[in-house]
Amino acid sequence: MKAVIMAGGRGKRIASLDSSIPKPMFRLCGKPILEYQLQWLKKQEIDEVILVTGYLGHVIREYFGDGTGAAPEGGRNIGIPLKYINEESPLGTAGALYYLKDTMKEDFLLINGDIIFDIDLERFYKAHQTFGGLATILTHPNDHPFDSGIIEADEKGLVRKWLHKEDKRKWYGNRVNAGIHILSPGLFLHAERRGLFKQPQRVDLDREILRPLIEDRQLYAYMSPEYVKDMGTPERYRMVERDLLKGKVEKRNLSRRQKAVFLDRDGTMNEYRGYIRTPEDLVLLPGTGKAVKRLNESGYLVIVVTNQPVIARGELTEEQLREIHDRMETLLGEQGAYVDDIFYCPHHPDGGFPGEVASLKIPCSCRKPEPGMLLKAADKYNIDLKNSWMAGDSERDMRAGKAAGCHTAGVGGLQNADFTCGSLAEFVDFLLGREEGD
Repeated sequence: MKAVIMAGGRGKRIASLDSSIPKPMFRLCGKPILEYQLQWLKKQEIDEVILVTGYLGHVIREYFGDGTGAAPEGGRNIGIPLKYINEESPLGTAGALYYLKDTMKEDFLLINGDIIFDIDLERFYKAHQTFGGLATILTHPNDHPFDSGIIEADEKGLVRKWLHKEDKRKWYGNRVNAGIHILSPGLFLHAERRGLFKQPQRVDLDREILRPLIEDRQLYAYMSPEYVKDMGTPERYRMVERDLLKGKVEKRNLSRRQKAVFLDRDGTMNEYRGYIRTPEDLVLLPGTGKAVKRLNESGYLVIVVTNQPVIARGELTEEQLREIHDRMETLLGEQGAYVDDIFYCPHHPDGGFPGEVASLKIPCSCRKPEPGMLLKAADKYNIDLKNSWMAGDSERDMRAGKAAGCHTAGVGGLQNADFTCGSLAEFVDFLLGREEGD
């Protein structure tokens, strides 16, 4: 597979750190962002990398040369052949693809040049092949969704809506475009039919190439909790440098075993108000945002597992449940926190409710105290259950956690748990304090 890196960015917000180099050449722990990217691509056995340069592009070319150290001008020996497309005038985030339309005959990777990441490419590519669309974008939750592009996709990964920063939004799921894409060659024909790539011109990748694929059901999203962060501001830059020093970046690659904290929802994260039927009914408990944020920063995956029998009883649709969870993710995002995924059980074994959904009135393996949701998450994210925790406020949460092989934390003074605590915040204090002690 070939890879294309869009390395022409100037980085206006981060230029205060150093305006003499292009954004992809900013150094983290003594090494340019772009060098981290190229070293990762080498590990993934990428055949060739095409660097699209612009602002101060000569700095990149002089540093890397042809990637093998064999070019007349020398350069860093990365071990991957490098080619360059230099934009004499800015062509936006996708205009330079015009120069590749006749040479890209197979699926290829397209990466933003200002991100640090470590992902399992094999998983990502298998998902793209399964989806069968013209493009698959990697999406992830982040700690600033309010100023990011939000992707809405169905359970099969098909993108239904793309909200840009300027688009009106109320409640939204924290599923953000990460800047890593797998594109199929048919994408060029799709763009040409819309009048693009007839000649070199300024083109916006998200708005003019990818977003129009939604109507034709050709755009898919691959959701991943793996490490992907941009260096858009000096604050994020310093955060990424800390994460590199701690080894956090490579640990989140899903080829490695992950640790998770599974959280019950009602009574653990938000106020218990019986069955919640509207977004406004969901109110986070004090300290929830801060506790979840600390788990995010610690490297634990944070996964919600919740029984929702109101769906089987016909009192709530799955779309309405999505809106409730969108509010929860919005409220967490406002505090710089996020959950990596949400699993819910829509079943209920008992009948006799007006409007009930007969197909969901069944015994199942996912309704807590059964461990099905935890086991499904473990399979999806390569989770080491014996080093993970289930935190909840009911006996069924504890039984589900134990059945899955996890440690258990009883919230609200719940006994019969490995650790009993008054709140989620107290549990996080205990968990992270114990790890610091180790």
